[in-house]
Amino acid sequence: MREPCRYVSRRVVLTGRFLAVLPLALLISSLNVHGQFMAMPLNCRTACVCASNIVSCSQMNLTSVPVSLPSYTAVLDLSFNLISRLSADWTPVRLSRLHTLHLNHNGLTFLSSEAFIHVTQLSYLDLSSNGLRILEELIFEPLEHLQVLLLYNNHISQMDRTAFSGLFHLQKLYLSQNQISRFPVEVVKERGRLETLSLLDVSSNRIKALPLAELRALPAWIKNDLYVHRNPLPCSCELYRTLALWDLHKFSSASDFREEHTCVLAGVKERVAVLDLDRLHLNCSEVKLVKENAYLGQYLVLDCDTRQRGMRKRWALPDNVTVSRADKSAVELPGGNLQIGPLKVEDSGVYLCHATGDAYNETLHITVEVFNVTLGGGLESIKTAYTTLVGCLASVIMVLIYLYLTPCPCARCPGHQGLTPVSGTDDSLRSSTVSVCQMHEEAGGKQDGDKMDKNFLNRQQQQQQQQQHQTAFLGAKDLLEQNGRLNPIGEEEEEWQGVNGARRRSDAESVSSVCSGTPMVV
Repeated sequence: MREPCRYVSRRVVLTGRFLAVLPLALLISSLNVHGQFMAMPLNCRTACVCASNIVSCSQMNLTSVPVSLPSYTAVLDLSFNLISRLSADWTPVRLSRLHTLHLNHNGLTFLSSEAFIHVTQLSYLDLSSNGLRILEELIFEPLEHLQVLLLYNNHISQMDRTAFSGLFHLQKLYLSQNQISRFPVEVVKERGRLETLSLLDVSSNRIKALPLAELRALPAWIKNDLYVHRNPLPCSCELYRTLALWDLHKFSSASDFREEHTCVLAGVKERVAVLDLDRLHLNCSEVKLVKENAYLGQYLVLDCDTRQRGMRKRWALPDNVTVSRADKSAVELPGGNLQIGPLKVEDSGVYLCHATGDAYNETLHITVEVFNVTLGGGLESIKTAYTTLVGCLASVIMVLIYLYLTPCPCARCPGHQGLTPVSGTDDSLRSSTVSVCQMHEEAGGKQDGDKMDKNFLNRQQQQQQQQQHQTAFLGAKDLLEQNGRLNPIGEEEEEWQGVNGARRRSDAESVSSVCSGTPMVV
């Protein structure tokens, strides 16, 4: 009978032990439930490490943000935990001094639209390596002081165009390793909202098109850190020219990831290296750095477009000549650029911009070629040719007017029958000479043809003798012109003292000389 009693007593003991352990198991289970659904108070001894204004609760398997955070907290590290939701009341008090928040490697799948209303002074926010899929509208608008935003290695496939509105001081935005299919052009195009942006990483996504025109127009310090590699971009010569030019400028976004800049080419299974399109597939034109071309008299502004913003810049003219304030043809502008002009041919050469910064130094070489013509040289040539043509036409017209519209000086010209020769002492020897010439020509013509009218010849001879007789009695003072020349004063008395025969012989010789083609002899 002792054996059954011993068995019963053993069962009673086991039952008592089980009942003693059961409340402890229920308590542990209750604590786990509270840890999953209810926030636990901050414990700087066991769960977190608190050092002045830094609170680090990393790798503590937390499922929610601890409550009762000190208001003076400046850095909060909640990385590598199990926090899946960030609600609007994750911190019931305003943390006005908090500037750094680490929530990476958690499992976040939900962000409340009011999740950041109590931490508006954040400058650094790390949400990388989570499960976020959607960025809703105005989600980050309260963070107007945010400078760095890390969203890489999530599952983001949808981004509202206003998601980054209000981030007026954002400098670096990391969106790589997501499922983004649209390039956030609003980030780089609307510079008024993101004026200070210097880095944008959208690599390793599903982007199939890039706004290349907008990207080429960006400053160098943005293009230096604009990462677009490892996206299924279609191959094109425009894409090649953009990346090849960035590579020539030694931009980190192109030169550091040369092998990872690939594109999709129709009919080719594997992706093609973008920088090989000029030699292998599309036969794109080779890209070279273009030098500055200018003309005489122009003003030219040389841009010292450095890869880092805010660098100290110093210029050197060709032959390493330092820019002098006394030289007004080369002036350094407030933004660091150099204005040269009015340009001369001697201004051609290589201009150097030496830029120095805290991280590294940079030297830009700008080649300037000044052509030995003005900018309007072609237009001036056209104007000169036009002026010459007009002058030639005017000359031709003047010659035609002179030949055909000049009044005839002869009293017997055709069309002037109504005019009668002036008789008496006003008749000049020039009219006599012309009449004799005409008579001689007409008479010669008639003799050659044996049809000369004798009556007409006699009448002309009588008229000649009458005119000679009238001329013989003219005063010496009145005789101003004879045979087309002025009569010298010293010859008047000498000529009139001679015999009449000699005078008549002189007149005949004069008339003969006029009618002949030989030079006149007096």
